[in-house]
Amino acid sequence: MLLKLLAVGTKLPQWIQQGYREYAQRMPRECRLELFEIALGARSTTAEKARADECERMLRAIRREDYVIALDVTGKQFDTPKLAQLLQEWMFGGHDVAFCIGGPDGLGAECIDRANLRWSLSPLTFPHSLVRVMVAEQLYRAATILKNHPYHRA
Repeated sequence: MLLKLLAVGTKLPQWIQQGYREYAQRMPRECRLELFEIALGARSTTAEKARADECERMLRAIRREDYVIALDVTGKQFDTPKLAQLLQEWMFGGHDVAFCIGGPDGLGAECIDRANLRWSLSPLTFPHSLVRVMVAEQLYRAATILKNHPYHRA
């Protein structure tokens, strides 16, 4: 199974790139994590138009059979053991999973509508670039729970 992290933003600080890579490299082979960066929409237009543009490009990277998860502040919140359970279900589901992370103006409505699940990391607002690191770390943590690895308990 491939876990696709579709994230808006392409010119991010080195520490964000390093943080993401650190956890992506640790993921087990049976659930690889791959980043698909989506260019920011033009900021010379309205925020709504920029979001729609980003969303359109994001939807092109999603296959029809992918299970889609929108990172959205109004989505469901999970504790880590529940995320591990979901990861196991996705692995047995036989489909790739696409995580959609919007840009500075959020995620476009069509991406949210396409989602099979909306996931909120917290009621707090985080920088969109940091969310890719947080999602990668949580997916790695969930994978360690499934493998009975001590990382989660550390």
